[in-house]
Amino acid sequence: MDLGTVLGVVGGFGVLYGAVLLEGSSIGMFMNLLATVVVFGGATTVVLGRYTLKTFPQAFFGGIKDAILYKSHNAIDLLDELTEIAEVARKQGPLGLEKVEIHEPFLKRAVQMIADGYSAETIQHVLERERDLQYERLHMAHTCWAKYAEAGPGMGMIGTIIGLVSLFAHMSDPKQIGPAMSIALLTTLYGAVVGNVIAGPIGDKLGNRAAHDAEIQSMIIDAVILIRENKSPKQVREELLAYLPLKHRKSAEAEKEAA
Repeated sequence: MDLGTVLGVVGGFGVLYGAVLLEGSSIGMFMNLLATVVVFGGATTVVLGRYTLKTFPQAFFGGIKDAILYKSHNAIDLLDELTEIAEVARKQGPLGLEKVEIHEPFLKRAVQMIADGYSAETIQHVLERERDLQYERLHMAHTCWAKYAEAGPGMGMIGTIIGLVSLFAHMSDPKQIGPAMSIALLTTLYGAVVGNVIAGPIGDKLGNRAAHDAEIQSMIIDAVILIRENKSPKQVREELLAYLPLKHRKSAEAEKEAA
């Protein structure tokens, strides 16, 4: 689980709640059914219009799951693991890889394909297709939440206009002015909360995950192709160093020498 996403969203609401308390108001003053329907209901239907009834739940609800369960991979640790796998393959052959304990699902599938005797071309084709499909799924969820972040403030502005129209229509009745102004302001507030506290962070997290997972999986694909071609562990490590930032390559080499 990625605590950054949970703490960020929950913390955002916590700051808003604290601001209301510090101001001396009641949280009930900021609850309005009409504003909720206009902003949340309106934003949801607007985004739904960009998808089908089948793909929207996958992008919307699947995006929440992927953002919360996002687990970042350490490239240096993965480099060490791939080097160890290359050493096992070089000493014991492909069948020796079946005894290697691997937790990362994509890497486990890749290594199993080597052990099963698939050609390098087949392994590359299958894994690249799986990587691309995973990226497309995450990118679709990222786009969905990015559009939700845009639609929220937009619907908030529409709600504000509705409130102002109601206000001007009831200028002769002072009792109606307060509720109409409240709706106008609350819809703006709700729209800003949707865009900046909920949808924006989730959308950005999904975009980051899509790019990170694609990079890690590309690193794994390059490694298993080299291992399948019986390249030396040293060559495998040297070629995979390109995936590390320059400032991390020296530390990776220092850790390898220390080990």
